[in-house]
Amino acid sequence: MSTNKKLTGKVAVVTGASKGIGASIAKHLAAEGASVVVNYASSKAGADKIVGEITAQGGKAIAVQGSVAKKADIERLFTETKKAFGQTDILVNNAGVYEFSPLEQISEDHFHKQFNTNVLGLILTTQEALKHFNGDGGSVINISSVVGVNPLPNAAVYSATKAAVDAVTKSLARELGPKKVRVNSINPGMIETEGTHGAGIIGTDFQKQAEAQTPLGRIGQPQDVATVATFLASADSGWITGETFLVSGGYR
Repeated sequence: MSTNKKLTGKVAVVTGASKGIGASIAKHLAAEGASVVVNYASSKAGADKIVGEITAQGGKAIAVQGSVAKKADIERLFTETKKAFGQTDILVNNAGVYEFSPLEQISEDHFHKQFNTNVLGLILTTQEALKHFNGDGGSVINISSVVGVNPLPNAAVYSATKAAVDAVTKSLARELGPKKVRVNSINPGMIETEGTHGAGIIGTDFQKQAEAQTPLGRIGQPQDVATVATFLASADSGWITGETFLVSGGYR
């Protein structure tokens, strides 16, 4: 095995990694030598496929089911990680949900569903990961969104969850710095994923409008985010914490 890989000997937990951005991050971290835990809530087939792709390339990965909105599931996720790989060094909080809704139609359910996964889930997952980081510290990478900085209409709740993620990132960076744990967030612009295809966004005027407002003239691909996550997971970013990185082709 090549020794010049940046994450050799490290163990990464990636939540919501069965598809889209999470899957790409899992594959990129594994390619740099990390042992990766591919967490998924419902898509076992998707997670198994990503594990298969990683192991076919000579990497190490396992899939572990669990909803980040449930504390018992999170505890099991890290127990399984420890059983398989002995430790945790990197946490990527990627699991998230989004629903758009005009103000008139916002319900308690719409609010709690998104905040429970996107904010509470992220906090509880980080809380549990902290017990498994060793004395060398760790890197927490929160996948936020450009809407945390530039909220969209008809997305008051979703935009609020991502603004909250950015605040949590900065707060925990200050709190966990003495423990050598770095906390940063990546705020992607529109990315072409199964999710944006499923939501009917790809190929619409909404996409064209986003591209027109993006200096680099295109929407993103999952690997555009994964390469930045790999940098934040590695010692290359050892002097960076509490930052929010807009990864959006210049859209802001």
